[in-house]
Amino acid sequence: MSQFNNLPKPPLAEIRPQEDTRHGITRVDNYAWLRADNWQEVFQNPDVLDKDIRAYLEAENTYQEAALEDTKDLQKSLFDEMKGRIKEDDASIPVKDGPFAYGLEFVTGGEQPHYFRTPRDGGDKNVFLNGDIEAEGSEYFRLSAVNNSPDHSLGIWGYDDKGSEYFTLKIRDLESNEDLDDEILNTGGGGVWSADGTGFFYTALDENHRPSKIYYHVLGTKQSDDKLIHEEKDAGFFMSVGGSSLDDVVYIDIHDHQTSELWLIAADDPFAKPKLVAKRETGIEYDFTEGGEEFFVLTNDGNAKDFKIMSVPFATPEKDNWVEVVPHTPGRLILSHAAYKNYLVWMERDEGLPKINIKDRTTGEIHSIEFDEEAFSLGFSGAAEYDTEIVRFSYSSMTTPSQLYDYNMRTRERTLLKTQDVPSGHNIDDYITRRIMAPSHDGVLVPVSILYHKDTKLDGSAPALLYGYGSYGMSIPASFNTNCLSLVDRGFIYAIAHMRGGKDKGFQWYEDGKREKKINTFKDFIAASEHLVSEGFTSHDRIVAQGGSAGGMLMGACINMAPHNFGAIIAAVPFVDVLNTMLDDTLPLTPPEWPEWGNPITSKDDYEYIASYSPYDNVEAKAYPPIFAIGGLTDPRVTYWEPAKWIAKLREVKTNDAPVLLKTNMGAGHGGSAGRFQRLIEVAEEYAFALKSSGITK
Repeated sequence: MSQFNNLPKPPLAEIRPQEDTRHGITRVDNYAWLRADNWQEVFQNPDVLDKDIRAYLEAENTYQEAALEDTKDLQKSLFDEMKGRIKEDDASIPVKDGPFAYGLEFVTGGEQPHYFRTPRDGGDKNVFLNGDIEAEGSEYFRLSAVNNSPDHSLGIWGYDDKGSEYFTLKIRDLESNEDLDDEILNTGGGGVWSADGTGFFYTALDENHRPSKIYYHVLGTKQSDDKLIHEEKDAGFFMSVGGSSLDDVVYIDIHDHQTSELWLIAADDPFAKPKLVAKRETGIEYDFTEGGEEFFVLTNDGNAKDFKIMSVPFATPEKDNWVEVVPHTPGRLILSHAAYKNYLVWMERDEGLPKINIKDRTTGEIHSIEFDEEAFSLGFSGAAEYDTEIVRFSYSSMTTPSQLYDYNMRTRERTLLKTQDVPSGHNIDDYITRRIMAPSHDGVLVPVSILYHKDTKLDGSAPALLYGYGSYGMSIPASFNTNCLSLVDRGFIYAIAHMRGGKDKGFQWYEDGKREKKINTFKDFIAASEHLVSEGFTSHDRIVAQGGSAGGMLMGACINMAPHNFGAIIAAVPFVDVLNTMLDDTLPLTPPEWPEWGNPITSKDDYEYIASYSPYDNVEAKAYPPIFAIGGLTDPRVTYWEPAKWIAKLREVKTNDAPVLLKTNMGAGHGGSAGRFQRLIEVAEEYAFALKSSGITK
């Protein structure tokens, strides 16, 4: 299927063999030198990158640009189409909170959000934070959300101007729209106010980009004087700080991918020693939300694999006092919960579809908000206030633009607040969405959500973009995506495979795609590709597979296992050097990731199993489809050298002339460009690669 001809000679990375011996097993890595020894400094200042590494990355960028040079007009058309589907001067529906209602908006031509507030029941709008102004002069700029103080006079806001996810916090006066002198560096983004608004809690990141300490900052003082409130010594755990809906409790949440621990601080006593709720037990997760005189606890304790909800008195929140209020039901996964004065609300996924349930805390009566489409997505945004009858949620499907509703929990009335505007036009009747079930290698049925144009012939001739992720229990929703319409309108089938490793069919679905069962994720995706072909949607040489981060690992593993199943591959910030990364305990995410993948440092079994599928380690001398890999120089999650090493090795050993392309974003991190239109430039480039690979030029 490759349409890549007359390309210039590709760059070849220098081979510098390095040996590594673990558990009596020796591997040779020819491209380990691409990992900068000073990677921590590079995150803070990309200019200090080793000159040889920079030269190689820039040579790859030049080659990638040459390979897609003939798609420049197509990229421009794609960008214009995708931008044309976005309402430029868009604004959120403000959320009421005390005397004000808070929202954000975009202006025509603007890349960044503008935060505003109005009087609670309407009136003059005050834009107190203009993201476009703050971003001036920055190649990359990303805002964190604003958290207003209890008296609504001040707001904590943050920004990352390198893509490394080190956020700087500042304090804005919400009347004058000016910042105070306070500036807090190297944080995880965001802060939680004390009850009197004279200071706030925040998470500090260490030199290895780990959230290891919680500090309290008193307004008007230096960061160096901030008080250490809590420290997590185990590098295998993430730590964050959050606040309750009543602003009277501060939560310190500590967790990895399978274990939780929570500490509480009274917001009116910020220097008090945090109170432990329940000490960590491997495999036990729990999460609190405040409900006045009680907390509600979402937990899998007691073999509640798909979670249950407990209650506990506010004054005595210890585990011994937990009482069940929503029982565990196998196969019905409770995803999140929230409490209000008279209601308990939770979102669950049952038979692969989301549902919002509401329980009257007085009568105990439960009712649900349900929908009828075959595949859809719900987003639960709750409410900013505790004493309310109104919660807010969004609904969309692959054909239906997002709709925002306010829902009255007492009267059960829905009020449509907003329907996503597609300025260039969108006719729902032009598109068809379906959910099919692909039989995997062991007979398990894998859901696949599909979108296509009503005029597309289902005779196997249509190209298809098959997207997958399948890790960390993350489920990919069948939601409305204006970008993919540019492919669908050109005859593509757009498909999402919901493999094991996500939680699409419950917690067991996740467990059956992690650690020693990770191979199921890859086989499920391969099965999805085969089912699309057997059902006549497409042909193997017409399938462009796409995934990012852990989904990029999926791409690499699948083309090692079944390269002829795919006509082309798009791998964004791909986690492809799995074994080496899991062996490097200095990297930001390695210790917290061991529960997900295994620890190859201490376990020979884990080492050998990861080695059996790690994409970089399993590149072989065989034909591979065209590949487009994208990395970010300052990415702390999937470091730039993973895709760089992968592409270098592929180019060295593959036996055919299909191009393998690498683009390293030299000024951004894991998520690519942060501006709403800047990101579309990157999507247009990826789609142009997919279209060119499929022989479509316009």
